[in-house]
Amino acid sequence: MEKIITDSNFESVLAEGLPIVLDFSATWCGPCKKIAPYIAELAEEYAGRVNVGKCDVDDNEELTSKFGIRNVPTVLFIKNGEVVDKHVGAGPKSEFAEKIENLLK
Repeated sequence: MEKIITDSNFESVLAEGLPIVLDFSATWCGPCKKIAPYIAELAEEYAGRVNVGKCDVDDNEELTSKFGIRNVPTVLFIKNGEVVDKHVGAGPKSEFAEKIENLLK
């Protein structure tokens, strides 16, 4: 299952040292709901190798601002504390999986 990542726990998730896939979403967002099952499945598939998490933009203004999130869903791919890729909008699960594979290289 994906982690719930918030303003208060982001640094501790980062400190774990694993790459992070962070889905910025909102409860009212249709495209967010569309990709939510993909994010959950990817969290299971990559458990122990990647931290996959969700961040609600309405409840976590600090993180949303830090990463300049303007549209939801926006999925960030973070390695060594740096954003190395991002995906804005809905997309197929395969596209997210490909970006995770690149993250692990």
